Amino acid sequence: MDSVFHDLYEKYHHEIYQFIYYMTKNRESAEDLVQEVYIRVMKAYDRFEGKSSEKTWIYSIARNVTIDYFRKQKRWRDKIFSNFDWERQMIKDTQPIPEEVAIMNDDIHDIYQCLNRCTIDQRSVIILRYIQALSISETAEVLNWSESKVKTTQHRALKAIKKMMEDLSGKEGDPIEKTPLERKRN
Repeated sequence: MDSVFHDLYEKYHHEIYQFIYYMTKNRESAEDLVQEVYIRVMKAYDRFEGKSSEKTWIYSIARNVTIDYFRKQKRWRDKIFSNFDWERQMIKDTQPIPEEVAIMNDDIHDIYQCLNRCTIDQRSVIILRYIQALSISETAEVLNWSESKVKTTQHRALKAIKKMMEDLSGKEGDPIEKTPLERKRN
């Protein structure tokens, strides 16, 4: 079991941390919750039937641990939307010129602001699909939804984010075309 657990941890701990961090917007909480995920993985591994991939199984556990965390919070709905300071996040990229980085940072900041105003279901789908790069079927497994519900929620989230970005663009006089919202299909 030690080697299996070690392999699972090495394969997925960084992705699981990122997922939980994007959901909780708190580094310390994310670290604690990742530990809780792997405690649950150790306790439940003998019941893992292999009906899904290990990756989606672990993501499902991570999502449930995160939801449990929010439920334990006194005002979990408020915390999920207001706990993270987007102003402090920096995008570090050494290749583009400084002006391009500044524009890109503003765009990403705006996208995260809009994502922050989406529902938790929409946010979960966007994080899993676009940040964690899971497929529609993997996302459906993680969320325990149908693929159709994932597609519908993704469509509505992208539509809402696009509308909010257009509203921001109208207020700032910035063209929205420079911010791609659609994911390239393979």
